[in-house]
Amino acid sequence: MIDRNAIGEMVVMSLPERAVDSQFPAANSADSAERDTATSSAEQKDNPSKFLKNTLLSNILASTFSIFESHSDSSSSCQKKATKCRSYGWTTIVKNFVGGGSMRRLHDRLLGSGRADALSLTSEIWLLGRCYRVSEESPDGTDSGTGFSAFLEDFSSRIWITYRKGFSAIGDSKYTSDVNWGCMIRSSQMIVAQALLFHYLGRSWRKPLQKPYNPEYIEIVHLFGDSEDCAFSIHNLIQAGKSYGLAAGSWLGPYAMCRTWETLVRPNRERTGCDQEKESMPMAIYVVSGDEDGERGGAPVVCVDVASRLCSDFSKGKSDWTPILLLVPLVLGLEKVNSRYIPLLRETFTFPQSLGILGGKPGASTYIVGIQDDRALYLDPHEVQLAVSVERDNLEADTSSYHCSTVRHLPLDQIDSSLAIGFYCRDKDDFDDFCSHASELGEKANGAPLFTVAQFLQSPKPIYHHDPFTDSAGGANDNSGPESFSCGTHTGDDEWQIL
Repeated sequence: MIDRNAIGEMVVMSLPERAVDSQFPAANSADSAERDTATSSAEQKDNPSKFLKNTLLSNILASTFSIFESHSDSSSSCQKKATKCRSYGWTTIVKNFVGGGSMRRLHDRLLGSGRADALSLTSEIWLLGRCYRVSEESPDGTDSGTGFSAFLEDFSSRIWITYRKGFSAIGDSKYTSDVNWGCMIRSSQMIVAQALLFHYLGRSWRKPLQKPYNPEYIEIVHLFGDSEDCAFSIHNLIQAGKSYGLAAGSWLGPYAMCRTWETLVRPNRERTGCDQEKESMPMAIYVVSGDEDGERGGAPVVCVDVASRLCSDFSKGKSDWTPILLLVPLVLGLEKVNSRYIPLLRETFTFPQSLGILGGKPGASTYIVGIQDDRALYLDPHEVQLAVSVERDNLEADTSSYHCSTVRHLPLDQIDSSLAIGFYCRDKDDFDDFCSHASELGEKANGAPLFTVAQFLQSPKPIYHHDPFTDSAGGANDNSGPESFSCGTHTGDDEWQIL
């Protein structure tokens, strides 16, 4: 008998992650994807055991029929315009296939990830600090609270941010879509969006089935809209990231993306008045990097003293501690993650403060939110959707395009070695708990930790980061921006981290 899981894993490893070509946007791709997602969600909730036993072959055949349907549609069009179709018929077919929903559905099924085909029925799933056991379903079909249905409800409540088309041009460019280049930006928006959800609504919040929605939830979705009026839009991120090489149409790595968020939030906070408090980030941001801003390698060190200073600066001296978002950019190998770090990465998802990983396959960033055995479960930003506007006072707004119940996965040892790990700490006690978990993880690292924790600075020399909002000249050695303090770094026999 053929092992379905073995086939799923084999196909996953043999095919790379691919983005939809921006030149061939599909008018109905979002609609078809939404229908597939809705069907998938219903099947998963009604009977997860039966659902997970569907064969991979049937899914592939379904997608194959969709391809032939597209071909048939194109052929009927050719009969009306025979001369034109002789020249461009096959080009049209290829464009419709690559840009349409059929390509996405076939891609998902071949990867074994479109409908969670290869998820184990017995192994536990860790999703942003929460543990789920797929097998824990009652005989009557009800969920124990930690079973598959509970996992799916949690997964689909995470904010999903994808490629968009049809928004206003970015800055002075002519880009009205980020298809094929904006996946890193979209992935970073997702990790920050989850931090905001945890901050305002708590880790136990789930997207309600009925409207009106919670005002805080609508506010969060609004912040990530695709216009300059939305604080954390792709437009404003590109403006903030200019000094790190970010521009419309370009791609950048996790480290520069983390620094871009640091730059965006700082002036946004400074410009915010008392009547616009919601526009600012409600938490400090700490980008944890190694010696001399990561340029000399070594494991980054989370310094308690630095975190305390950042919190104090954030509150303008009004409080000793505030909520804090930690972003830890890492490079854990050359072409792929060194196998010694896989168990450590897996364990970070068990931290109660976990926000997941900003990473994916080379050149195709995703937002990794969970783990099961050797599989990374992720939200994929490569779906192309029309730009929508969610106004902060519209509690009846349609936010369906910001959520996804399709569980996709890839082998953890195949993710890009350049990544960033996120953590959210609500208060000092929560931060102390994070430090405790991080220290325990470091003890298991056999001399090669992901990062370490220290109480005080070892070499208190300030490092200045150029701030495009305060220095129009854009000098590379500008010292006008606020300072960041660098701890000493842990360096083992091999300096594995080069940022």
